[in-house]
Amino acid sequence: MSKIGHNIKACRERANITQQQLALKVRVGTGTIAKYENGDQIPDTQTVLKISTALDIPASELLEQELQKGQSGIDYEIEQLVREIGTKKAKLILRKAKEFSEEDFLRVMQMLFEIKYDQKVL
Repeated sequence: MSKIGHNIKACRERANITQQQLALKVRVGTGTIAKYENGDQIPDTQTVLKISTALDIPASELLEQELQKGQSGIDYEIEQLVREIGTKKAKLILRKAKEFSEEDFLRVMQMLFEIKYDQKVL
């Protein structure tokens, strides 16, 4: 079973709905849902979004652990980003980021966007 198939099944069962009910919501056949869950078929991006909407969960939850892991066991993209900016900067950023509330973090991201694209920072 693929990780995404496992995640679809686990989330569907957690939502307490049958394959048939999910298939109706996503507008695919019951056999298609079974194939996804068994790992015989991988859903395309649009279908993943439809499934996540039907299950009322973020699509990222269905895709978790489907990403490649680097040599260190860390998500490959994170590993690459740390290499690009350097360990020292990555540690500094992460230490500061964990101190922020969600609202503060979003404000910081907006400020960085404005600085990068030379827009007025309020």
